[in-house]
Amino acid sequence: MISNFHTHTWRCNHATGTEREYIETAKRNGLKRLGFSDHTPYLFTPPYYSRFRMKPELTGDYYRTVGELREEYGRDPEAPQIFIGFEMEYYPEFFRQTLDFLAESTVKLSSGAEAGLQYLVLGQHFTNSEYNGKYSGSATDDETVLADYVESSVKAMETGLFSFFAHPDLIQYVGPERTYEKHIRQLLAAAQELDVPLEINLLGMHEGRHYPSELFWSLAAETKCRMILQNDAHEAWMVGDPGLVSRGEAFAKRLGIKLTEDIELIDPLRQGGWK
Repeated sequence: MISNFHTHTWRCNHATGTEREYIETAKRNGLKRLGFSDHTPYLFTPPYYSRFRMKPELTGDYYRTVGELREEYGRDPEAPQIFIGFEMEYYPEFFRQTLDFLAESTVKLSSGAEAGLQYLVLGQHFTNSEYNGKYSGSATDDETVLADYVESSVKAMETGLFSFFAHPDLIQYVGPERTYEKHIRQLLAAAQELDVPLEINLLGMHEGRHYPSELFWSLAAETKCRMILQNDAHEAWMVGDPGLVSRGEAFAKRLGIKLTEDIELIDPLRQGGWK
């Protein structure tokens, strides 16, 4: 692994450690690129307020902290190149206003340079929306939940604003296998057509979650989708950890998956579809 773009910070309320600790770990493990992609603030209609993501008022601090570290470590030839992003769901009702907010929160550093959003990672944690949808990772045999997850994920990829799809196998459908296959093949066909890389999630593997899903990735192996390993680091030790990476590589090899490091970071604020 030479790049990890799925890295969290304490601001999401369920990760630990400082940004510097993550960067130093990435440096020790030989990463060339490190992207922070904490759970994005989302501007929902009050009184709903999300508790598992960054608070809107911390966005500027996030940009400033990572931006200053990017400048500091930019003088170190052994350090990885640092990027600023967010892991974001696609909730159409609130998506554009949230992107506007993320753009307007850009900060100017003491050097005069700006620090702000550079890329987005798709992580469709809920169907429909967080306050009126279903959590994608909850076990369900309801085909409509599976269909909603696939539909929302495809629409997200169609925006062209996401650099890759994190844990696309988060949906935990426990109904008939043929039903799962039918819908997941639609998701995979869209990812292939739109050339959106799919992430094998090493956090899920480390914690023994229901993902990475053998069935999902065996279906993915039949396609020409680009597939990547990413840490989903919520603790500094995870960033580029050789043991985790080896487990991920072994999983991919067993299923006949050819992994790539070819991840192009898409600047969502410079894409025509944003405005």
